[in-house]
Amino acid sequence: CWIGIFSFFMVWWITIVGDALGIPTAIMGLTILAIGTSVPDLLESIIVAKQGKGDMAVSSSLGSNIFDITVGLPLPWLLYTIANSEAISVGTDGLFISVVMLFGMLACCVAVIAYMNWRMSKELGVAFFILWVIFLIISLLN
Repeated sequence: CWIGIFSFFMVWWITIVGDALGIPTAIMGLTILAIGTSVPDLLESIIVAKQGKGDMAVSSSLGSNIFDITVGLPLPWLLYTIANSEAISVGTDGLFISVVMLFGMLACCVAVIAYMNWRMSKELGVAFFILWVIFLIISLLN
């Protein structure tokens, strides 16, 4: 329950800050909110990577995103539709491009990891950061 309350306020505060600074909610969501919600995954990945469990670090990152998409998005929609007996209208502007980018980024991540001989390194970190910047730029242009 407390996670839901904190999440509500975090999104609300980010929206208020974005409005006050004149930053669109899409930019706030793609950057500040995304970074803020990814910090626990980041810390966990650092801890297990330092323990020599790089596969766990990568699997956790991918697994948490898959969980977000397959459970984190549809579960609230399901609960809302059950409680209110009405469908939720989802904006589809740019949805196709976002889905294509999601699969493209996943393919790029696997390709970069394979190119680096399945080893985590500084170069891999730089490559992933560059991929994130590319994703961010393409997302903001749409």
